Amino acid sequence: MEYQISKMEEKDWEQVRDIFIQGIQTGNATFDTDAPSWEEWDRGHIHACRLVVSNGEKLLGWAALSQVSSRRAFAGIAELSIYLSVDSVGKGIGSKLIQAVIESSEAAGFWTLQSGIFPENTASIHLHKKVGFREIGVRKQLGKMNGRWRDVVMMERRSEIVGIE
Repeated sequence: MEYQISKMEEKDWEQVRDIFIQGIQTGNATFDTDAPSWEEWDRGHIHACRLVVSNGEKLLGWAALSQVSSRRAFAGIAELSIYLSVDSVGKGIGSKLIQAVIESSEAAGFWTLQSGIFPENTASIHLHKKVGFREIGVRKQLGKMNGRWRDVVMMERRSEIVGIE
């Protein structure tokens, strides 16, 4: 399958939102139960590191970063979100997309990326490990979802080129 990775633009939002809703429907991608508006999502994600992967006009997935803290000492740490459409999983697209967002994040000065993943989402855990993330622990009963407590596997990747001085 041929595909391109490019910077996410507002015009991509409808398809980005649809892919996010697919993730919500799996029950293993996010605590969110509804997709946000563009304005809400836009406020919560770093502009420099928003990518989409597409095949022509069809989006296959997206990745974006969120700041983890407003404190200056933590300016180079961001939370990674990566979502693939259900028909794009298992085709190597996620590996290329996550690698591209890592490169984009390093170009923007980020030295650490972190992700919180439900333990049941073994494909996402595997994808993250494949590109150098390591498991740093499990946050037990971090939140309730549909009346059930959910654990979250915390993973991080430390850059080997940014923040090494």
